[in-house]
This record gives sequence, C-alpha cells and structure tokens, in this order.
Amino acid sequence: MKVLKDILYKVGIEAVKGATDVVIQKIEFDSRKIELNDVFVAIRGAVSDGHDFIEKALNLGASVVICEEFPKVIVNGVTYIKVANSNEALAFMASNYYENPSSKIKLVGVTGTNGKTTIASLLYQLFKKAGYKVGLLSTVKILVDETEYKATHTTPDSLTINYYLNEMVAMGCEFCFMEVSSHGIHQKRTEGLQFQGGIFTNLSHDHLDYHKTFAEYRDVKKKFFDDLPKTAFAISNIDDKNGAIMFQNTKAKKITYALKSYADYKAQILENQFTGLLMKINNNEVWTKLIGSFNAYNLLAIYAAAVELGIEEQETLRLLSDLESVSGRFQYIVSSSKITAIVDYAHTPDALENVLKTIEDIRTKNEQLITVVGCGGDRDKTKRPIMAQIASELSTKAIFTSDNPRTEDPAIILEEMEKGVEPQNYKKTLSILDRKQAIKTACQLAEANDIILIAGKGHETYQEINGVRHDFDDLKIVTTMLQELGK
Repeated sequence: MKVLKDILYKVGIEAVKGATDVVIQKIEFDSRKIELNDVFVAIRGAVSDGHDFIEKALNLGASVVICEEFPKVIVNGVTYIKVANSNEALAFMASNYYENPSSKIKLVGVTGTNGKTTIASLLYQLFKKAGYKVGLLSTVKILVDETEYKATHTTPDSLTINYYLNEMVAMGCEFCFMEVSSHGIHQKRTEGLQFQGGIFTNLSHDHLDYHKTFAEYRDVKKKFFDDLPKTAFAISNIDDKNGAIMFQNTKAKKITYALKSYADYKAQILENQFTGLLMKINNNEVWTKLIGSFNAYNLLAIYAAAVELGIEEQETLRLLSDLESVSGRFQYIVSSSKITAIVDYAHTPDALENVLKTIEDIRTKNEQLITVVGCGGDRDKTKRPIMAQIASELSTKAIFTSDNPRTEDPAIILEEMEKGVEPQNYKKTLSILDRKQAIKTACQLAEANDIILIAGKGHETYQEINGVRHDFDDLKIVTTMLQELGK
C-alpha cells in the first residue's frame, strides 16, 4: 500500500479534484485489471482511449483517476488528477511506486534501428560470465539474473519496466541492459528512469508507419541521449551519419566507436567466416563466434560499454571471445548434404542488406544463395518494395512470402513487395503466400553446399494472422524440411 501524494512526485499536475492523502493499492492503465482502491491511469492509445473506460474502472473499485481531461460525471469520494500527459505521469508514478529502482542499479539503454537485441543480450551474457548478477529487458526475453520471463514488447510499459527493475534490485543485480525502442521513447515509457549509459547502434528505414518521417524517427532516438544526465555515458557509432547527431545536446560523457572512422574504440575485421570473426580492437586481436561486419559493430559497442562500466580491457576481450550468438540472429544449421540454412531477424532494408552482404563476403560464389523473405502487415509499407529489391538483387533466388500479416491481406503485401523487383531480376523471384511452403520450396531448390537465408522473423516462434498467433518457428521448420528431404 502507498499514499497517493507520495507517488505523484515529478508528475505534471494541472488540476486536482479530491484528496491526495488517500491510501492506494496499485496502479493500472488497463481497466480490466482494476481492483479495490487502485489508481486508474487513462491512456490515449492508437486503438482505444482509456478515458472511455473511466466509468468501468470506477465500477471495479478504482479510487483514483489520472486523466488528461476530467470526465463529465465526477463521483464523490474519488480523486481525479488532470495531467498534461498520461503516459509521462504513468512513468513517474511507476518509478515512485517501486521506490525508483533504476537509481539502485546500473541501467544501460541500447537504441537504434538494428543491433539492439544483440548488444543488450550479449552485454547481459558478458557480465554474467564476469561473475555479476545481471538483468535484461529485451525483445526476446526478460531476465532477472537467471530467472526468465516472456517479453511482449521491445520496450515494455512503464509499470512492467519498474516492476522488473525492482525485482532485479531485490535479487542483488548490479547491472541491467535494456533495449530502448523509438515507440518506447515517444510514448514516455522510459521517463523517470535513471540511466548509467546509452548506446546508439545505427539508424535506417523503419517504423515510418508510426513516426511518419525519418527526421521525426531520428529525433525521437536523439531525445534519449538528450535526457541522459552528465553522470552517464553516451556511446555512439560515428560510422553512421546520425551517430554525431545523437551527441548534439547530451550532457553525458561522449564516447565514439567505428570501423571506418577515427574513434575512441576502433576495430578492424581481419577474417570473416561462417565459423566466426577475427577482429582487431584498439590494436588487440580477438576471435569471436559471431559473424559479419554488422556483428563487428555490435561487438565493438559491447567492448566499449564493458570497459566504460569498469571491466579491464584484456578481460573484456577474453569474455568477448566466449559470447554465443543471440536466438534468431544469424542462427544457422548445416545439413547432412552441407546445405547451410540461416535464420535471421532482418526485417528492415538495412538489416537484410547487411546479412546478405555478410553471406556474400563469406561464400565462394560456386553455390546458390536462396533467400526467403516477407514483410509484416500493419507496419511501414514503404520498405516492402525496397526489401524485395535488395533480396532479388543480392540472391541467386528470392522467394517472397508471408511474415506476420496481422490484419492485412498477405497477397496485397506480396504485390507491394514485387513492385520493387527490377526487370533483370524477375526470373530470380517467386511469390509463395504460405511461409511453410516457401521454406519447403527453398529446401527443394537447394543442393549440396548451397545457402538458404530465412529472414524477417528470427527468434519469433509464432506467425500472427488476423490477431491470432499460430505456432511457427523458422529454424525448426527448415531443419525438419531438410531432414525430410534427405538433404
């Protein structure tokens, strides 16, 4: 139990009706979860408006309502607090309710278009190997030291973030590594959190269904660095043209990393093979199990963060060489007939191009590269023809298929992808609506030593169609298909 006025610290209050010295049980923004003496925070969402559910929340026992506008009917005995932004209010209240757990742990946020999951997950892995108790908030999963919980969003809601941070503190975790999405920043889910550091990976075409313009998408990412305190560090990839922009208004210590530019942390790729990557980082050689230039950037960011957080350089290199790849990120199997099948989360043009160019750098060119790729429904439509163009240009054969169509017609998504294929590449493409059949076709076309890339879904073990999630695991399916075909 908490007293309402104690959890309102830093909340931008515009007006109050009722008492603030009342005892409350918990905070909720989902009216269906309300119980007696709860606080209901009315959030305006893309699909529904929490203000429409205030009456329902009161009927279920809410004693406090946080809203951006007062309802027409004011109920006696209920406290109403009008705020400028309900999302922001929820974030500060959640931090206060759990007694600001982010101030009791070294919290590092990772933001950018690609690489967030890999960097956050591998930093968790590295610090665990170094002997620390660590937490992880990622797209793939939430980890409170060694206890795993299911993740539903790249950046969870404010209540969920603070709940798990509080659990981490209770478990004695010293560090937490967290993916910070543009949606999460824009929707104020990270407000009130005290970050020890932030990492910028890169910026490319993504989420323009939500942010509308690339400049807006970039500036939302930049805000994360603008808000870092001077006691924090900001690590940025300055090979990316937006890397320096992230530094423009930050008060944090500025740290750069790069493969092509002069930087505080500099790396060079010496060898790139399917078995791993040989790199030179700040003049020290290290062999890692990860593959590709995009992972060279990820590993360099991890190295920089680990050193800035106090791990000695040589020890960091030793730990880097022991890291295992993250689920659904360039995961591969080799079949009995030496067909290499790779599953990767690449769901943006830049990520897909990175993966295909990595494969191109490694392969001998005597084998086929067959790419299976789709684009998600109810998401940025402008990237569909671009991804199809990249897949058809850089593959021997490109098979377009369904990803997570969600509420869209998958056939229309494929039509929009096909528009990106240039005339000289028409004969290299196939469109197969059913994803399982598309993977099977790729396996049937593949011969000994060929390479199959299945892009877009990576770690996901479902396919979302009309609001229903069906079991679907790319890696399991391609493995089974190759075995059934005797390949």
